[in-house]
Amino acid sequence: MADHSERVRASLAGRYTIERELGRGGMATVYLARDLKHDRLVAVKVLRPELAAVLGAERFLREIRLTAQLQHPHILTLIDSGEADGFLYYVMPYVEGESLRQHLEREAQLPLDEALRITRVIASALDFAHARGVIHRDIKPENVMLHQGEPMVADFGIALAVSTAGQERLTETGISVGTPAYMSPEQVSGERTLDGRSDQYSLACVLYEMLAGEPPYTGPTAQAIFAKRLTEPIPHLGTVRPVSPAVEAAVTKALAKTPADRFATAGAFVAGLTAGSTRATHVQWRPVGTAVAVLIIIGGAAAWFFASRTSRVGQDHANVAPFTSSPGQKAGPVFSPGGNEIAYAWQGENDDNADIYVKLIGAGDPLRLTSSPAVESCPAWSPDGRY
Repeated sequence: MADHSERVRASLAGRYTIERELGRGGMATVYLARDLKHDRLVAVKVLRPELAAVLGAERFLREIRLTAQLQHPHILTLIDSGEADGFLYYVMPYVEGESLRQHLEREAQLPLDEALRITRVIASALDFAHARGVIHRDIKPENVMLHQGEPMVADFGIALAVSTAGQERLTETGISVGTPAYMSPEQVSGERTLDGRSDQYSLACVLYEMLAGEPPYTGPTAQAIFAKRLTEPIPHLGTVRPVSPAVEAAVTKALAKTPADRFATAGAFVAGLTAGSTRATHVQWRPVGTAVAVLIIIGGAAAWFFASRTSRVGQDHANVAPFTSSPGQKAGPVFSPGGNEIAYAWQGENDDNADIYVKLIGAGDPLRLTSSPAVESCPAWSPDGRY
């Protein structure tokens, strides 16, 4: 391996001075180098020899040149490419910072606002590339660099070139495009034609991991992950991390197994993360005994009574009115900080399984937030009333 690095160093001498290896992936080795002409640090990616042999220099250089048109503030732009002593390489700006993968290794789970902000920026970059006919094919935390906290999508350069090589020829080398934990079902199935909805699926996997601490499907081998992705139901984010109904619904839609069931664009996915958001969160309930259940009901009644008293203006007696007229048992009512919404547990009109509902005070029908087979209770509001 040292001999390989020395050959790379010698082949690029005169244009780039290789300083050290930054990382090694399935398709390329990344080096920190100094651009001698412009006296700047750059990242030089040298393709694996077997991949270079499949692509061929002419095809690679022709296709990768098209990605130089991707001039977007959150895409790491191609600044050079070439062949040297049998090596195929391309060059991108060197980003001082860390990858999203390194960030997640340190933090495990990110705050909701940060995760949504990163997703929004990546989606903007993806839509820009998709509008120009470029599909990334390998969106994952390793390919998102954080430069002063701002996400930058890397490795658009190799996607277009690799996609023209043909899956059969790639399979012969043992190289696959994509990373198992983030590949869309159509990638897994070997579909020849992919569109932006494949990248959208991968982005949803990344958002799921930012919030839950792991991708939606995991396993000891790539085959085990593929089998889960193709056969198991879409996992519900809300079972591992309390999120708004809008976030859970949007992530579930973006993770649909059929591209037609996803959002039309990555931008539409981001819009879905906040559109029509109700503000209550829910907590998976576990049986805790009659005494705690009584406390929940008493606490909810106390909150209702307090809200009734504090809303009284110039009256000696509170006007008491039900917040809902629907049948069935209800428990644990909790007013939003603004006092205009109420969340509660209700067994439904058929008096069956308890789920969490939210309702505007004095208007409209209740909105069902959960549908788990398990009994759910204990709704809670965030301090700012947003969730």
